Parts: sequence; structure tokens; C-alpha cells
Amino acid sequence: MDIFENPILCRKCRKEMQKRQIEKDGFLLRVVECPDCKARFMHPTDEAEYNRFKQLRNKTFRVKMRIIGNSYAVSIPREIVNFIKEQEKIMDDMVRMCFSDSRRLSLSFGEDSEEELAEVGE
Repeated sequence: MDIFENPILCRKCRKEMQKRQIEKDGFLLRVVECPDCKARFMHPTDEAEYNRFKQLRNKTFRVKMRIIGNSYAVSIPREIVNFIKEQEKIMDDMVRMCFSDSRRLSLSFGEDSEEELAEVGE
């Protein structure tokens, strides 16, 4: 049973908190919010996954670029791939790649809309 399946009362107001979803850095996070005082609490599982993402995002990986035939290859560290697999549950074999500026490439895993890909390229 999930904690958010039960009514949750605000400590200050003693009113039932409302279930909501908020988007933060591409994550949909489950929260409960008090309608009166606006106190907000995030689902513990979502908060743990979001904190894990922040740790990975702030970590710099040094990887080698290798020549394979007429192409170059860069390995993606296992902990990044494992995190993506856990979030997506299924990861496609294909990855979308585009220039985000003259010295930066962006990789997109999973199904992105054409509009999201265009925003990355701007």
C-alpha cells in the first residue's frame, strides 16, 4: 500500500491535503499540498529518485572517444544508463543526438516529440 493512497492532514491547518503532480527538471513528482497554508510534501520515493538524478546531473564523467570504422563512439557510463532504464522501464536501442551548441551534443533517450527536439537544437 502506498502512503499517498490515504488521506493526509496538514499539521498546521488540520485540513486534508490535496494530491497534485508537479514537473521539475523533466520529472513528474507526486506531492500533497494544503489548500489553506500551501504547505507541500513530496512523495518519498519520488524525492529519492529526484535526489539521485541531481547527484548524477552534477557528476562529471570522463570518457574516451574511439574510432569504430568510419565513425566515432563515446561510451555512456553504466550508472547513467541504469538510471535511464529505471525511469523509462524500457529503453529503445535508438538514441537521438543533436548539436545544442558548437561544443555540446545532446542525447535523447526514449520517445521525444519533434517540438522538444527542436527546443534542444535552439
